[in-house]
Amino acid sequence: MGKRVVWMAQARADLRAIPQPIALQILKTLARYVQTGEGDTKQLRGIEPPLLRLRAQDHRIFFRPSADTIEVSRVLDRKDAYR
Repeated sequence: MGKRVVWMAQARADLRAIPQPIALQILKTLARYVQTGEGDTKQLRGIEPPLLRLRAQDHRIFFRPSADTIEVSRVLDRKDAYR
């Protein structure tokens, strides 16, 4: 069974600013991760509580997992994600 996804306000705004076909692909990638746990994820170092990033083509989804939810904090283009 999948987890519940909670979108922070900034993540919603990030997603709305992305062209629709790309945003749909990002949502599909996130849905696959939620359902199966599959995806290119990596825990970012030096951040507490732990923050993970999920690659979705040229975009990065930043989130915090817990037992039953995934809290999405940002969705950024790769070139802007790590600044």
